[in-house]
Amino acid sequence: MLPWRQIVLLSITGCLAACTEDVIFQGPRWRTEPSDLILPINSPDQEATITCEAEGSSPLQYRWSLNGTLIDLGNDYRRHMSGGSLIISNLDKDQDTGVYQCTAFNTWGAILSRRASLQFAYLDNFKSQTVRSAVNVREGQGVVLLCGPPAHSGELTFAWIFNEYPYFVQQDSRRFISQETGSLYIAKVESSDVGNYTCVVNNTVTREKVLSSPTPLVLRSDGVMGEYEPKIEVHFPDSVPAAKESVVKLECFALGNPVPEISWRRTSGIPFPSKVKMKNSNAVLEIPNLQQEDAGTYECMAENRRGKNAARGRISFHAKPHWLQTMTDTALSIEENLFWECKATGKPKPSYSWLKNGDQVVAEGRVQIENGALSIAALNLSDSGMYQCVAENKHGIIYSSAQLMVLGKIASLPLALLKARSGSEVTLECKPQASPPAISLWKKGNEILITLLPNGTLKITNVTRRDAASYTCVAKNQFGTASTTGRLIITEPTRITMRPTNMEIIVGESIVLPCQIACDPALDVSFSWAFNGQLIDFQRDSDHFERVGGSISGDLMIRNIQLNHGGKYVCVIDTDVESLSTSAILVVKGPPGPPDKVAVEEITDSTAQLSWTPGRDNGSPITGYIIQARTPFTVGWQAVDTVPEVVNGNMLTATVVGLNAWVEYEFRVVARNTVGLGEPSPASTKTRTEDAIPDTAPTDVGGGGGTKSELVITWEPVPEELQNGEGFGYIIAFRPVGTVTWTRAVISTPGVARYVFRNDTIPPFSPFDVKVGAYNNRGEGPFSSIATVYSAEEVPSVAPKRVRTRSVSAVQIEVIWEALPAIPERVLGYEAVYWEDDTKPDTVGKVRISGNYTLVNITGLKANTVYYLSVAAFNTAGPGPQSAPINTTTKKPPPDRAPLNIQWTMIGSTLTLHWDPVVAMETESKVTGYLVLLKRHRYNDINTILTNKTTVELSLSANDNYLIQIKAMSEGGEGAGSEPIHIHKLSFLLLIGGVFLVSSQAALLVFVAGMGARGSGAIRLSPLYLSAVLISAMLCSVW
Repeated sequence: MLPWRQIVLLSITGCLAACTEDVIFQGPRWRTEPSDLILPINSPDQEATITCEAEGSSPLQYRWSLNGTLIDLGNDYRRHMSGGSLIISNLDKDQDTGVYQCTAFNTWGAILSRRASLQFAYLDNFKSQTVRSAVNVREGQGVVLLCGPPAHSGELTFAWIFNEYPYFVQQDSRRFISQETGSLYIAKVESSDVGNYTCVVNNTVTREKVLSSPTPLVLRSDGVMGEYEPKIEVHFPDSVPAAKESVVKLECFALGNPVPEISWRRTSGIPFPSKVKMKNSNAVLEIPNLQQEDAGTYECMAENRRGKNAARGRISFHAKPHWLQTMTDTALSIEENLFWECKATGKPKPSYSWLKNGDQVVAEGRVQIENGALSIAALNLSDSGMYQCVAENKHGIIYSSAQLMVLGKIASLPLALLKARSGSEVTLECKPQASPPAISLWKKGNEILITLLPNGTLKITNVTRRDAASYTCVAKNQFGTASTTGRLIITEPTRITMRPTNMEIIVGESIVLPCQIACDPALDVSFSWAFNGQLIDFQRDSDHFERVGGSISGDLMIRNIQLNHGGKYVCVIDTDVESLSTSAILVVKGPPGPPDKVAVEEITDSTAQLSWTPGRDNGSPITGYIIQARTPFTVGWQAVDTVPEVVNGNMLTATVVGLNAWVEYEFRVVARNTVGLGEPSPASTKTRTEDAIPDTAPTDVGGGGGTKSELVITWEPVPEELQNGEGFGYIIAFRPVGTVTWTRAVISTPGVARYVFRNDTIPPFSPFDVKVGAYNNRGEGPFSSIATVYSAEEVPSVAPKRVRTRSVSAVQIEVIWEALPAIPERVLGYEAVYWEDDTKPDTVGKVRISGNYTLVNITGLKANTVYYLSVAAFNTAGPGPQSAPINTTTKKPPPDRAPLNIQWTMIGSTLTLHWDPVVAMETESKVTGYLVLLKRHRYNDINTILTNKTTVELSLSANDNYLIQIKAMSEGGEGAGSEPIHIHKLSFLLLIGGVFLVSSQAALLVFVAGMGARGSGAIRLSPLYLSAVLISAMLCSVW
């Protein structure tokens, strides 16, 4: 045989051995299977999601069954799928409770998920809310108070309230609450147990809580119960089935006198392992993580000096199936034999069954099933599909899946256009999926190649442009021949022309890291960037990262750089034939990080020594620290003085000075560097400075006033932060001016700011020297400076005389009186009081005027109303006696109508106004004249002109805008004002040499040509000019 023929034969033999190793299995397999759900029956979102997700080739589809019946999602408005997950809305306990199973399928087959149950938790109220019957017992007797929980679903916990919330029964050796029955057991009743007991039931799923009616516990009056042996009232069942790895709790409690002691043992004599716990005074035995060796008989012993009693029960162990061995995806040729075996452990021992595409596999003919083994002889194409081994016992069921692919066809993988860099190594693969295995060979153009690897792969080393050509792979078996051709292109190496460089940058700035290349135009190029080993996601991180540049540029822009952006950046350039990279280190500098572990090492009444640990310097050395403090009396954090005054970056301790005594302080530290101030440290633990004698005296000492024989002293209280300690109060010292001896009084209430000294011997309005000091438990502090305060004076003893009144208008009365002569008491001023109804003088208005005035105007009154008035003198002690009341009547109100039909004419700068007279009604004051108000637009002053006519002439300036208003005048005051009349300065420009007539009632406009000084004549006006005049006049009438 020729040598090259031997090489080809060896290559074909190797390909036959390897062809099945490259089969791609595309059947469904589980990513996430459904899990059991228990939901509150009144769940606020009223929606349940049962998760189901598989992977495999598309299209991948799902279906669901409930209690073994397929769910028709097309006609079910409450149920729909999202992906493979089942979503149930508007939950209904009756329709939705049950066992769900998901099926995933595609063209390769179907698999079933594990089963998942959906249950609903609820807790009803107790049926009767009336007080339960009283339980009568003797002292020393045992008692059981039944809870009787209402209808429910979901795990419950129990507690008992004694008399009223929140006094709960505390469990001990004498009292026990069973978490199985909810009942309360009292081994030996004492007199302190008498009261009302309420059972509290909690649902751990719904978090609902319901309370029973109270059960009264009453002591009988026929004596005390004597001692008796234990009687076990709470004991676990004779047989306790328990699952592997579960937590088992056994309860045991006895009544008895004396109170019995509970102990536990295993009848086998095997001691308890360390994981076993005794709780609630040994009433509960807890076995966590139950295993096979924990099964057996357990005994509870209750014992007192009168005897003992025991209860026994057996824990039986069971376990769900668990896989020991499963099958794997398998590809076999036609006529080959399949053997799969799966093994599972469990208690009881599990049984096995097999599924193909979700349907039961029946043992017949070529198909045999024995325990967990499946064998199929002489495979054909119809045997392909998804198989599942099912292991099941009464405690659970598990599934294991695998795909069987029976190969009996010829098909080859496509060979795409290939590119390779000059000088590199090229590998061309030809791995057809065929059964029986195919024979493969390679051709370059029409030339058969013999330099093949054992698996039929063609490798070319150190390629050059001469290797560029079309390459064809040919595969053949009994079903036919297939071939595929691809073209190999050789390209020049790619070069990086601009690389990023290491940089330092400040937080908040933006930069561009360059990454540019020169490459063969035949290549497809892509750029990517990695940061600290992680690929940058430009969509997710678009706030900071953006790739900029064209097809040969992959520059990276980083905007608003943060501290966490410091690190290593790698630009990766991928082409069809190679991958290149270049990197740079970016150092980001920012303000320092927060210091940590701020502690108060030592504290006095005015200083605190602090220590801390430094935070990160964030690329720039720490140059110094600022200390801040906060108290309950400050607004936020305040910088404080320190020793040394400047705390440099190398220091980690400082002494804060100038603190107030007996104040609770928190401290924090802020670091700074050349970039700026960093974030503050966490606050230190609150620490109070030591107390000290007060060093601040009360301020603003004064007083005076009060009633007869009183000395009233006032001051500004010392703020709490300046009181320096507990037991703070004030010392008030006073003496008559000119005397030596001080009288002292002590006030122990810190917030008080007034002291009244009463003594019948105090002369009225007598001067006193007054000072106020502070004290606390450490001693007395300083006094304020001395202030002069006068004692209370007596009210004026004489009423004013010759009081008379005058009605000024509808809303104003003038009151006049005669000043008081010299009297012993001080007179600081006068007050006039007034009221409407003489039978109700308590409805009083009051006007005060300080000084020696004898006239006051009372305003804001009602029109045409009788008022009663009197006058009294006053001082700091109050008003003296009032004068005899007199009465007066206010004027009728002015007319409530404004002047109408106002017309005005202007000749030069003289404005003449005309209006219709205002006639008062019988209930109104008669009109006595008119008030014309004139206001210049640029000034705030208002000129008034009074006239008793219905016309007035005004001289106006041509440089101003004017506003004019007219009101009727009467004894009752000013009437309603007319609509404002606006005179615009443009009118003066248009009316030079003419007369302008405007009526405020109608849009009537008359222009009369003026006469010259030397004779008469008409002025000719252009149409444009007349239009301007007309527009100006209309503006003036409405402006």
